[in-house]
Amino acid sequence: MRALKNIFVGLLVSFIGSIPLGYLNIIGFEIYSKFGINSLVFYLFGVISVEVFVIYFTLVFAKKLINNKKLMKAIDYFAILFLFVLAYSFYAHSNQTAAKQNDLDKYVLYSPYLIGLLLNCVNFLQFPFWTGWNLYLMNGNYISAENKLKYYYVSGTALGTFLGMLTLVLILNSLSQNTTFFSQYVIPVIIPLFFIVLAFIQMFKVYKKYFKSNDRI
Repeated sequence: MRALKNIFVGLLVSFIGSIPLGYLNIIGFEIYSKFGINSLVFYLFGVISVEVFVIYFTLVFAKKLINNKKLMKAIDYFAILFLFVLAYSFYAHSNQTAAKQNDLDKYVLYSPYLIGLLLNCVNFLQFPFWTGWNLYLMNGNYISAENKLKYYYVSGTALGTFLGMLTLVLILNSLSQNTTFFSQYVIPVIIPLFFIVLAFIQMFKVYKKYFKSNDRI
């Protein structure tokens, strides 16, 4: 019974957590729209290959990670730079020449699994996300991390991430086929602006977390 509970809770948390529009989902959408479902599945497997390790690592060392203030601070600062780089990348990508697009197409077609693997390796925001969730779930007795039970939880999270990202990619693809606005403005304008807004939100969180508290002293 506890094994099924671990699977269900892990699936639910990761499914919901993977749905918000992020760069992994957007790139997954591009892969699916150009190369189809098979390439998307391999891409998602690449993403999950890294996430499984991250979830297991943060589950076992959650309390130690949250107490490492320097590491958490470095992740918070890196997130700002990373989001700005993503905004520029999508803007620049929309203005590439046809030749460059063909080179990119060949690369993506060659190894979508590797792309998912590498992109999720630099997704450092997942460390505080899963550290926080794992601490909350364990402290609230929503999951059991003893012995083999933690493997059921990790399996549930992997399945939830796969289903959540797949669902969002299919929704985005459906929207892109039904409106010219999506193809003309979303990738070159709205998505870069989205990442810029996220970067400023992250900057505000960093200010509130590390500077505002010092101003009161």
